[in-house]
Amino acid sequence: MKEITYTTSGTCSRQINIKVDDEGRIADVSFVGGCNGNLKGICSLVKGMRADEVRERLRGITCGTKPTSCPDQFARALEQM
Repeated sequence: MKEITYTTSGTCSRQINIKVDDEGRIADVSFVGGCNGNLKGICSLVKGMRADEVRERLRGITCGTKPTSCPDQFARALEQM
């Protein structure tokens, strides 16, 4: 199991905690701060998905006029893993 605590940049959330199992699937993810309901929804949807697929789907998503978003920061965290 791989684990990372990622400090976000440019978003309302401040931190993302991620666990990826030995098969490369998202075992658990949680956000600190941000839009609680939306982020809980993202966490629920990605559990069990392959981390590389999650990364591809979420990379580049923006939030309003910001050049990044919580999903994009999640993808960046997965890239660091």
